[in-house]
Amino acid sequence: THPVRGMAGVKQPVDNGSSFSSKVINIVFVTLLLDLLGFTLILPLLPSILDHYAQTGDGVYQSLQSVVDWFREAVGIPMEKKYNTVLFGGLIGSLFSLLQFLSSPVTGALSDRHGRRPMLLLTTLGLMSSYAIWAVSRSFSMFLLFRVIGGICKGNVSLCTAIVADLPCPKARNRGMAMIGIAFSLGFTVGPLMGAYFALSSRTAGNVFYQTPALLASAFSVADLLFIWVMMPETLTKDASSSGFGDPGDLLNPLSLFHFSAVIRTRDPPPKERMQKLRALGLVYFCYLFLFSGLEFTLSFLTHQRFNFTSMQQGKMFFFIGVIMASIQGGYARRIKPGQHIGAVRAIMSLIPAFVLIGLSWNVTMLYVGLALYSFGELEHVILVVWTSNQKGTVMGILRSLGALARALGPVVSSSVYWIAGAQVCFLLTSASFIIPLVLLRRARSLKEE
Repeated sequence: THPVRGMAGVKQPVDNGSSFSSKVINIVFVTLLLDLLGFTLILPLLPSILDHYAQTGDGVYQSLQSVVDWFREAVGIPMEKKYNTVLFGGLIGSLFSLLQFLSSPVTGALSDRHGRRPMLLLTTLGLMSSYAIWAVSRSFSMFLLFRVIGGICKGNVSLCTAIVADLPCPKARNRGMAMIGIAFSLGFTVGPLMGAYFALSSRTAGNVFYQTPALLASAFSVADLLFIWVMMPETLTKDASSSGFGDPGDLLNPLSLFHFSAVIRTRDPPPKERMQKLRALGLVYFCYLFLFSGLEFTLSFLTHQRFNFTSMQQGKMFFFIGVIMASIQGGYARRIKPGQHIGAVRAIMSLIPAFVLIGLSWNVTMLYVGLALYSFGELEHVILVVWTSNQKGTVMGILRSLGALARALGPVVSSSVYWIAGAQVCFLLTSASFIIPLVLLRRARSLKEE
């Protein structure tokens, strides 16, 4: 047995075996699912929310619209409402990702020092306050404040990953990573449907259409906070906790993040070989998400331009992707052997033909075949390395930060290529570019580790 701290911070003897690991994994699954359900409620409503503020003539909205117009003219995007909404939504998404880029490594480092459970409670409390602001917001500036607070406090994913990485058994850690993937799949499949349904109910009741989804998101965050408070044990042992926060610049400087400087500058730095492998995996993660998020963003352009998809058809398309993802996460991902990255290799390899098919698709059947392969490739969690040192929170936070930076930059670059060179060139060029993270991943696997 080894001691873990309970909800009151009191150390309790806990079995190291499968029963404790299974309990923690189930708690993490529920925690993350509640978090993601609240987070994804807004996704189908974002276009309508932007249209709502455009019609009210909000001053802050008009100022940001001028930035969108400049970008649209620079890359040659047609002046059409649908494209403008996608671009504006992308701008809001990039802001959210940039805030995550700044906050994720700090949150992870603090969890290494003060524990996973206190930081989970703190970030969930922040999210709860952001949803409350969304519920009462009547101006675009208040809506932006909701997104800013949400971006800063959205640390639950990296914290839950660190909790799974704290588990003593490699097999349990592998199962935990698969369950995180299932939570993502279910959250992104069910959450948007709930958001659309309750928005319709809110409009029918004569309220602002986004008020009921906002209140529901608040309810999910309250339930999540109570669940963490009552059920979540502290998995960070006293021996594994980090005694110092380090240089803040190591957690905010992009170059330092790519070099994982915050991990190196400790009293007990990891071996050189292990750091080389971690840097290689960090670069893989960034390249993968940079390319993936870019094509994910331009997919809405392609389906609207080529197949005239309505919002409902877009929703059905993402539901199809979510169902396949959940099936894969629950089946194949569970069987990936601990310490192997073969799942990531196959996931990336599946994206090359997936985006070729999508880019060349001349009918909806061919598009959906490509989307099925695309769903298999969205196994981003298998790229995350399970760190065995005492800085799991810092490592997971840095990886999450690099992913957020990739998601902030990828859509801007990909949409520029899409409209300057055309859909086929964009998808084929990016498909070929997936060879880069694939080669980097194979190189990372070949590195010897002490």
